[in-house]
Amino acid sequence: MTRMLSALYSACVYLFFLVTFLYAIGFVEGAFVSKSIDSGAPGALLPSLAINLALLGVFAVQHSLMARPAFKRVWTRLVPEPVERSTYVLFASLALALLFWAWRPMPQLVWEVQGSAADVVQGVSYAGWTMVLLSTFMISHFHLFGLSQGFAGLKGGEQPEPEFTTPMFYRFIRHPIYAGFIIAFWAAPEMSLGHLVFALATTGYIFVGIWFEERDLIAQHGLRYLQYRMKVGMLVPKLRPRPHPVTPEPLNRLS
Repeated sequence: MTRMLSALYSACVYLFFLVTFLYAIGFVEGAFVSKSIDSGAPGALLPSLAINLALLGVFAVQHSLMARPAFKRVWTRLVPEPVERSTYVLFASLALALLFWAWRPMPQLVWEVQGSAADVVQGVSYAGWTMVLLSTFMISHFHLFGLSQGFAGLKGGEQPEPEFTTPMFYRFIRHPIYAGFIIAFWAAPEMSLGHLVFALATTGYIFVGIWFEERDLIAQHGLRYLQYRMKVGMLVPKLRPRPHPVTPEPLNRLS
């Protein structure tokens, strides 16, 4: 029964995440949803800015804190390990839903692209979202969002952690998911002040998140990841790898 409940819980959380992710596309792009980043009656600038930054901060703290191994070791004393990842996804989706609901529009225009160029920029933004989704499937989409762990009990065993692999996009950049988000957020034919604040804050968080994530990856995969990091660019491809060899010596200080 517990295994069945874990699987059902993971499936429900995944569906909630999927709806939230699709809503996020509409929210940023200003299409298909009832409330977008620029819709609604604008309020006073400084209170709106403060509220929006607080909402972005809630998401950033939750998303980064709950992903750290030290937090997981404590958290799994309360939350069963098979649904730990799903619970993380649930909290992240709730933080996003709160942001969508409470966001204050700041519609002052920063830049505008018109004509056929606007269509090109819009297409680049949707290409960024596509890159995000494709990149999750290149590693382990269902593990990333907790389904594999939740259904592992029904398959008669624990779900092992995915092996370190570098398929397709990952052969050229280390973080194609983050790169896709940056493209999607910044490729805007009409950039409002609110959209600019959103893009600046999320891009800043992405760089902080990469620092934490790579520290964890080095601790987990050691020399192999260090070599990968030297050969492959973080968000854009490297023209040539650094010539200096990697030795195991720094790993002892990082792990």
